[in-house]
Amino acid sequence: MTIPKKKSKKIKRQADAVTAHVQSTFNNTIVSITNSEGDVLLRKSAGELGFTGARKGTPFAASQVAAALVKDMAPLGVKTMAINLKGPGNGRDSVVRGFNQAAQAAGFSITTLRDVTPLPHNGCRAPKKRRV
Repeated sequence: MTIPKKKSKKIKRQADAVTAHVQSTFNNTIVSITNSEGDVLLRKSAGELGFTGARKGTPFAASQVAAALVKDMAPLGVKTMAINLKGPGNGRDSVVRGFNQAAQAAGFSITTLRDVTPLPHNGCRAPKKRRV
């Protein structure tokens, strides 16, 4: 005789203040939505939405990522959002634009835009000069 497994109740996640971490490279754009403790609530990338190859790094793909995330954020009850931008890619600005347009429609506000791209303070030693 087997004992039936108890199904765990799905916890409804509520977050009124979230942070969007945007990692934008030349090949892809990845966006993670975290709560105030840093727990990842949602994440999407251009590749996950069906873009392949060079199209993953385009501004259009990044704006589609933002639109898809806003649709998924609706049941969370978000009121404010901070955005951290990281990387040199093409999708940086269009993700912010996509969130901004959707924020007005969904009824939440963007409080801060932060650039957290790591910059070396004269980090690694440069390679030696090429001799021809």
